[in-house]
Amino acid sequence: MSHQITGRRTLRHQLLATLATAATLTLVAACSSSTATPAAPPAAATTTSAPAPATSAAASTSASNVTELKTMTSSLGNIVTDGNGMVLYAYLKDTQGAQTSACTGGCAAAWPMALASATPTLTGVTGAVTMIPTAAGGKQLALNGWPLYYFAKDKAAGDILGQGVGSVWYVLDASGTPKKA
Repeated sequence: MSHQITGRRTLRHQLLATLATAATLTLVAACSSSTATPAAPPAAATTTSAPAPATSAAASTSASNVTELKTMTSSLGNIVTDGNGMVLYAYLKDTQGAQTSACTGGCAAAWPMALASATPTLTGVTGAVTMIPTAAGGKQLALNGWPLYYFAKDKAAGDILGQGVGSVWYVLDASGTPKKA
């Protein structure tokens, strides 16, 4: 009887370990697919090219209205931010130059679009800035043909926590080229 109970416990432990491994792999795959805790990007405001003070995602609005694109110096070199110093990203699953975003659903919650009502002021940005229509009727900014996004986990100006996520999310240089290193 004792051997039978021990065998059941061992089987139960193996089953739990297998389920835990499967859950972990699912979580890793989901994070690579860009599903994270949703948060809104910060509202934009005009500042100097130095990073702005920390901005709370909870205090921000649900839709951005970027009025300025600028560059800032980071550990990755010069990268593009909005007027508040919040870093912007390109999604390599988007088609450069396309008029639609490939980031929808959970992806869009983790990677909110950089929206604008008019072409923003440029400081240090040399790439072509355009706007593409969104499904909700807004306008998403694009740089060098790459639609621009925030990363919900970036909470303060200059945060670059989204760099390299899933090997498809990258900051951009002043010309609008994704920086993979």
